[in-house]
Amino acid sequence: MRMLLKVEMNTETSNELIRQGAAEQVIKEALGRIHPEAAYFTVENGCRTGYFFFDLTDTTDLPSISEPFFMRLGAKVHYSPVMNQQELAEGLGRISGRG
Repeated sequence: MRMLLKVEMNTETSNELIRQGAAEQVIKEALGRIHPEAAYFTVENGCRTGYFFFDLTDTTDLPSISEPFFMRLGAKVHYSPVMNQQELAEGLGRISGRG
């Protein structure tokens, strides 16, 4: 299932990782677990925030995906199932009896 993972990083914790020169490596390791099809970084609620779109094949992977963000970045983590345009069209077609 395609998922959106939102990671809102704790500012103090991420500042310290940046000072240590370790922030990039923490992000690379975490993303190496999920192999996102897209990754975007911005600021939300005054915090460094990442949006990652990836395929979740097994819900038992959620702890190994989430914990590095919790433990290393003090992050708030949120998951949402998402669809692309083609999947939305297929789902809407099922409602109207076309699919």
